[in-house]
Amino acid sequence: MKHFLSAILTLLLLSSGIALSDELRPFERMDVFGLEWVSDPQISPNGRHVVYARNGMDVMTDGKWSRLWLVDTDGGNNLPLTGRDVNESNPVWSPDGKRIAFTSSTDAGTEIFVVWVDSGKSTRLTQLNRSPGGLSWSHDGSQIAFSMIVPEDPVVLVSAPAKPDGATWPDAPRVTARLKYESDGSGYIEPGYRHFFVVPALGGTPRQVTSGNFRHDGTPQWSPDDRALVFFGNRNDDWELSFNNSEIYSVAIDSGETTALTDRNGPDADPVVSPDGSKIAYWSHEDKVQTYQVAKLNVMNIDGSGKRELLPDLDRSVSGLAWNKGSDGIYYQYDDRGDTKIGFTTLGGRSSVIATNVGGTTIGRPYGGGSFSVSENDTIAYTHVTPYRPAELAIVAGRRGEAKVITAFNAPLLDRRNLGEVEELWYKSSVDGRDIQAWVVKPPGHDPSNAYPLLVENHGGPISNYGPRFSPEIQLYAAAGYVVFYPNPRGSTSYGEEFGNLLYQNYPGDDYQDVMDGVDTLIKSGVTAEDRLYVTGGSAGGIMTAWIIGKNNRFRAAAVVKPVMNWISKTLTADNYFQYANYRYPGQPWENIETYMRFSPVSLVGNIETPTMVMVGMADLRTPISESKQLYSALKIRGIDTVLVQIPDAPHNIAGRPSQLITKIDHILAWFAKYPVDETE
Repeated sequence: MKHFLSAILTLLLLSSGIALSDELRPFERMDVFGLEWVSDPQISPNGRHVVYARNGMDVMTDGKWSRLWLVDTDGGNNLPLTGRDVNESNPVWSPDGKRIAFTSSTDAGTEIFVVWVDSGKSTRLTQLNRSPGGLSWSHDGSQIAFSMIVPEDPVVLVSAPAKPDGATWPDAPRVTARLKYESDGSGYIEPGYRHFFVVPALGGTPRQVTSGNFRHDGTPQWSPDDRALVFFGNRNDDWELSFNNSEIYSVAIDSGETTALTDRNGPDADPVVSPDGSKIAYWSHEDKVQTYQVAKLNVMNIDGSGKRELLPDLDRSVSGLAWNKGSDGIYYQYDDRGDTKIGFTTLGGRSSVIATNVGGTTIGRPYGGGSFSVSENDTIAYTHVTPYRPAELAIVAGRRGEAKVITAFNAPLLDRRNLGEVEELWYKSSVDGRDIQAWVVKPPGHDPSNAYPLLVENHGGPISNYGPRFSPEIQLYAAAGYVVFYPNPRGSTSYGEEFGNLLYQNYPGDDYQDVMDGVDTLIKSGVTAEDRLYVTGGSAGGIMTAWIIGKNNRFRAAAVVKPVMNWISKTLTADNYFQYANYRYPGQPWENIETYMRFSPVSLVGNIETPTMVMVGMADLRTPISESKQLYSALKIRGIDTVLVQIPDAPHNIAGRPSQLITKIDHILAWFAKYPVDETE
């Protein structure tokens, strides 16, 4: 009888049009584990198939997983490439489109595998002692080039005495003599140098091609006759200290003889050889020693002659270069006003936009990213993002085709969520009348007659940009009832070199006023009110947040996340400590103490009255934990309400693991909730 009554109730609900499931609800913190995203789509030479990485979160391991999938470009036959329950990445099609090389985790580490597409059979090619990267097929399909670290013995200054049998002594000291010896997210860098190797495509012993204690970067490209590799790096004697310089080289596979193809004071990088083997496309710029410089599209003959710049009027940095089959045009990716696009140009300079809304692979905050690939018939596969979906796989059939999204991995989750509405906002800077772009996200069920609490989210970088891209962090703020405002103030990329370089020797500077002008614009519009302002941001966004509360007391509460508080201590202790002098402020810190301190937020802590949470990852090497402690300690001494939140094992990417993303947002919202809007005021 109970089952009969339940069935009758179900029929009545269906006939009345009432959904059996819950109504759409806002995005929730555990929904983070349900997100999936596409990355690294590689289209087959004939344009019929795409192999791509399908990524997601693992609630049991609190990590991320990546599996390779294969799909027809019409969306059919979407299947796992191998079906193995291990992480897979870096897929590359063989020239004939019959095989795919990729890297995959094994019990012994990461190795190179090959799968035969028709049969689905796969095999492991290598037994390496370090992780490979940058896979590249030879034109005849007989070899695969890759890069790998070759370790060297660490520096040893003394020989320790022999310890007695059974004695327990600590490890020997770690001695460092390198300029760059650690990296945020991975810690201490094993001594050694990256080199290029080749391995037979049917398996065998890899052979090292490059030599010497120099910097070798990127994915190697094969010469037309498969007798050399083209790559970029820095093989100059001063390569360590000339860290912003790189050249393009050719190395003979048999002899190892290396020839420099460029000679510029600045980066020449990411070379791509044309299908006919006659030319190399790459990006480059002259090093002007300034905060931001646009990467320009260049082309030269295969021997390094005939260098020229394409698209001199494109005031945007290019990346992800790819030739068309005819070798008379180049595809490229670039950010424009917070939107990542794919462009195409002929060698004569006629350009067009092929696709927009590229990205969605940066899960967390609404940064750029994403990638694309091109087939021989100009069919393009790329990662497509919207404000309401992370990256899905999209296809454009030809340069005049319409984009078609062929996956919907997030539909089961996000179709059942009431997400905050994302709106574009433009306003004038009071500094110089410049147009400033921003986005406003309103809470689900937003009532325009109400003035909501405003949460300002400042982006990192500062040489970076936010855009209308899906962000679980932003949606969690909106779901908590905040209107979220995230601007691209001066210094942001995607608005040209002059705009991005306005922070040169003036950071933080007028970007502060750009942010506050946006806040005032929203107050005037009635979206929020003066008495309900909150502010946060991480990294450069943490710097801006600390600067804001040091400049005014308008905010009810602040969350300063992984900031730089003191440019002197930051510049000499961070993992990239050697990269700041002259590019941001004149001279080294000891040569210009006054300037470094004038732009350090610690100089303003005596003004701060705002209740402030300070948050940092305990493994952060980019903005070391001592930076956050300076702010916390100063506020404690001054009696300002503050807490220090230290995320265990978290590097600078403080929200790199799903639970860390959740706890970051939980703590910020809990802190802001301590200082609620007083509706009686």
